[in-house]
Amino acid sequence: MNNSSPKNQLWKVLGTSFGIAVTLGGTIGTGILRKPGPIAQQIGDPILVLLLWVAVAIYALLGVACVLELSLSVPRAGAWYVYAERAFGRFTGFLVGLTSWLGTVTAIGFGAYTFSEYLGILFPYLNNYLTSLATGTLIVLWAFHQLGVKSAGKSQEWLSGIKALALLIFIFICFAYGEGAGFQSNTTVQTSQSGIFAALLSIFYAFDGWHTAAYFTEENKDPVKSMPKSMYIGVITVACIYLLINAGIMYVLPLEQLKGSKLAASDAIQYIMGPMVGKWVTIFLMLSIFGILNTQVMFAPRVIYSMSRDQLFFKAASKVNSGGTPTFATHITVFFACFFLLVGQSVSDSLSDIATFFFVTSYLAGFASLIGLRTKEPDLKRPYKVIAYPILPWFMVLISGAFLIGTLLQNLQNLGYLIGFLVVAFLLYRFLLPQKADN
Repeated sequence: MNNSSPKNQLWKVLGTSFGIAVTLGGTIGTGILRKPGPIAQQIGDPILVLLLWVAVAIYALLGVACVLELSLSVPRAGAWYVYAERAFGRFTGFLVGLTSWLGTVTAIGFGAYTFSEYLGILFPYLNNYLTSLATGTLIVLWAFHQLGVKSAGKSQEWLSGIKALALLIFIFICFAYGEGAGFQSNTTVQTSQSGIFAALLSIFYAFDGWHTAAYFTEENKDPVKSMPKSMYIGVITVACIYLLINAGIMYVLPLEQLKGSKLAASDAIQYIMGPMVGKWVTIFLMLSIFGILNTQVMFAPRVIYSMSRDQLFFKAASKVNSGGTPTFATHITVFFACFFLLVGQSVSDSLSDIATFFFVTSYLAGFASLIGLRTKEPDLKRPYKVIAYPILPWFMVLISGAFLIGTLLQNLQNLGYLIGFLVVAFLLYRFLLPQKADN
């Protein structure tokens, strides 16, 4: 699609390479570089740690099978919102869409602030301007994404490629210079069920983003052909990188030292090459965060763009500029991310904690939507069908439900924010949006 395309329509210009890149860019962040330490503290057995990462990778791959049926049956921008609205009606779709979008918006604000903190590590005099730096970073991304979907897509491919290359270099260094210290520990560790569950939640969050390519199905040139390839290749690549990073870190660091590490990847490199390389690790962390921010600023507006077309958000959010970007939806996404930055770090942190609850809720709603659509629209054209139906989607519903309960129990202190959000969402839907009968 080119500049002569109909107005207010997304461009079908994305393909397999973008799908792989956006999966890597939307998934691999600082979690994999931070989580190995706390997970080692909770588990203490290197083999069990790797098995838990494999278990969540399998969850993500099974999730891809479900999302592919949904995204190719209902090929619209917006992912979880689109499926929930089609399967369960407007109010459920509105809740899922709003939680999906708001969760990402808070994650964008939190990520931008973290990016500015790393800038402060490199240039300490900037520590007095962290909020301004974070806001400025988002404004730069906002301006760039006004150029259009083609430039945004290419930038994501480059950022993801550089990130993957840097991680592969890190893995090579670990195995080339490590001596297997973490696998040689003679320490006996009693691993509790609560420790395993806490570790699984940490790994689950590190894998969040495996479904990102589904937000762009409507913009894919040939989704039936390219989406399965891009999503499976992307998730398998992420899983392999995650496993190799964990194994590499444990190959370098003694287990007791890893348990106390807040930034395991940095500690592993410094253990091998000395403290002077810490600055390079910081630069990589900044690149990793920036790549995720680029992805989030690109896909979050697609949610409210799609909601707007269904009259479940401001009408202006359905506007697409001359470059194929849902421009007003991008404006409002970045605006609220900046707003959360400016209201204060404590509120932003609380919202970020709630965001994890929103993300897991979206997963649960998505898998349930697959079952709902099979029942509601048995004759819907399905170019791709999930294997082992209905066993697999029901299994994913149960697993996601368990993660949802665990997330809620870990964030009871923020329950007031969550209840407040649900009340406000209901009032918005009931009194500000046009009421229509559910499908």
